[in-house]
Amino acid sequence: MAYEKELATAVKAASLAARLCRKVQKGLLQSDVRSKNGRHQSPVTVADYGSQALVSFVLQQEFPGEFSLMAEEDSNDLRKDGAGEMVERITELVNESLTRDGSYNVTLSPEDVLKVIDSGKSEGGSEGRHWVLDPVDVGGGTYMQPLDGSSTVKVQVSGVENPEEASFFESYEAAHSMHDLSSLIAQKLGVQTTPIRMDSQVKYGALSRGDGAIYLRFPRNGYREKIWDHAAGSIVVTEAGGVVTDAAGNPLDFSRGKYLDLDTGIIVSNHRLMPLVLNAVRASLDEKSTGSN
Repeated sequence: MAYEKELATAVKAASLAARLCRKVQKGLLQSDVRSKNGRHQSPVTVADYGSQALVSFVLQQEFPGEFSLMAEEDSNDLRKDGAGEMVERITELVNESLTRDGSYNVTLSPEDVLKVIDSGKSEGGSEGRHWVLDPVDVGGGTYMQPLDGSSTVKVQVSGVENPEEASFFESYEAAHSMHDLSSLIAQKLGVQTTPIRMDSQVKYGALSRGDGAIYLRFPRNGYREKIWDHAAGSIVVTEAGGVVTDAAGNPLDFSRGKYLDLDTGIIVSNHRLMPLVLNAVRASLDEKSTGSN
């Protein structure tokens, strides 16, 4: 099978990261061990750093000669005064995950963990191979697999054709997306349900298995979308039979470095609904533009 090693490595890295996140969810969330990163408004948690460290470490071990990773986090905040306890906890979780897996006979120091977090600073581009915590095998469909290793299940996007029967997702935080614009678009489509609001790429995963039919994201002026916030989710939905475009209907281009060069926003749906959604988006953007003049 093409990319057999890459697929196995990606599954291993993602599984280790998911198990670490589950452990954090069960324990650390209760004590609210988190900080705010000055670069953006999303909370940066132990799970964010720990999962990136694990993914980066596994990729480096398996592909040492061609490693290039574009990732969100760096160690700047973790090297500041007062961050020592968090660094120790991240290191503990990473080492627990690696020990439990048993594939790598290694114990990382706190400095090792900080360095492996910082190894995700590739600028990417159109040449060479670049990982974005992202599946690489195109055309094989989207599969869902429990962490216990049991059988995979192939999933697909919703087959809803009538927008009145469609449910739609948008970002939870109003700072991440213009809820008023999404509401206007939904009104023009005749959507009957209230929006389901959630953050992170879990929206893409939910859409890929048919939990919803439309995802609308319209960042406020001045915000530039980073590819690591959408690359994996875009492939998951596309492989499940969905469509991911910008507001003009153009496919997202992940070959231009860290940022997406797109028109206004991101729209995700199935092939049947997408033409209707794009028409509603254009009409809503025109209406808001006219109203602001």
